[in-house]
Amino acid sequence: MFRSNIARVLPGIAAATLGLLVMSALAASPTTTIGVSAPDCSYRDYPITVAVTASATAKSATLTDAKSGQTVACQLWRDGEKAMLTWIIPELAKGASLSYKVAFSDVVALFPETAGVILRQSDEAVEVAISGALFTRYVIAGGPKPYCYPIIGPTGAQVTRDFPMKKLDAEANLKDQDHPHHRSLWFTHGDVNGVDFWSESAKAGKTVHRAFEATESGILMGRLRAVTDWMAPDAKKVCEDTREIRFYKVAQGRLFDWDITIKATEGPVKFGDTKEGMFGFRVASTMKGDAKKFDPKIGGAILNSEGLKDGDAWGKPAKWVDYCGPVEGKTVGIAVFDHPSSFRHPTYWHVRTYGLYAANPFGIHDFPGGKGKDGSHTIAQGDSISFHYRAFIHSGTTEEANVAHVYEQFVKPPKVEVR
Repeated sequence: MFRSNIARVLPGIAAATLGLLVMSALAASPTTTIGVSAPDCSYRDYPITVAVTASATAKSATLTDAKSGQTVACQLWRDGEKAMLTWIIPELAKGASLSYKVAFSDVVALFPETAGVILRQSDEAVEVAISGALFTRYVIAGGPKPYCYPIIGPTGAQVTRDFPMKKLDAEANLKDQDHPHHRSLWFTHGDVNGVDFWSESAKAGKTVHRAFEATESGILMGRLRAVTDWMAPDAKKVCEDTREIRFYKVAQGRLFDWDITIKATEGPVKFGDTKEGMFGFRVASTMKGDAKKFDPKIGGAILNSEGLKDGDAWGKPAKWVDYCGPVEGKTVGIAVFDHPSSFRHPTYWHVRTYGLYAANPFGIHDFPGGKGKDGSHTIAQGDSISFHYRAFIHSGTTEEANVAHVYEQFVKPPKVEVR
């Protein structure tokens, strides 16, 4: 059994006994009312996180639908000194509303590890499991940058390439062992104060994991927050970032947020204009568009929010991009959403039919129509810039997964009032 707010085993406590303790504690606990309304769009399988007022000793919460009286699964957690509450809305029509009662308890709520989002930290990586199945590992050792590998989609199959972490004949047969710096899922850039952090040559810089500020498991959401130093080849620090990844347990697909803030801690930092950046995936070999050249039964397609497809989507600004294709006989897709609060939204996309897929707000002059333009940006000493992405790994095509609506939910959250 796991605690709902941090990933620690609490042996020797019977669930039934704990349940009685929680009920007893809640009976005397003051309640909070939360109202949720949908003025802009409908919602389905949508995670909500809101700050709530809870005592410093509160360790769990009970969320009750005010109309039906039914208990709704929720997760109480801490962001520094702030108490946060997360739950999932299965369905909410446009114009409709919901009302909840929340009661807090000083008793830890336990749950089976097969029911939640579990993070396990080691010296090499943080493993993330959802409902008892591996989703990904955030790898911090053995390479020049942190990266997520493997990434397992909703069908149980891997949706990113194995190379260079593994060399498989199947990928070699599809001519998919190029660009060894494309490690599944990563975040770097090809020109930072003149240093190349994108490639993995001897002259390239490295993004080095310094510390985890949080690793947290929960019944509905797991998260990690890490500090990463950007180090030049001469071992001088260029800048640093703080990245937080939140993994949600939703019924449809796999959903996670990646928020990252880059800080100019050592002096001004210039992000140069190059196509080699920034938030990147390398999709599974059978998903890449060029796989059709080897076997007409495989090969995927690229579609962006502006309706541009495949090669036409390369280097174009868009609110989202979806890369779909077959993996082990089933169609899956990786959709990435750029939030309007991200720097230079809507971002440009370095997305290729050979399998690379990256959001890059600094790459302009290399892209179509960019001749004579300069996409570089300098962060002054002490300042920062932030990027906010949501990734939705889904079954089926872009249309079948209703990707455009999932993006709309992301950028038009419901109205939440805590009373």
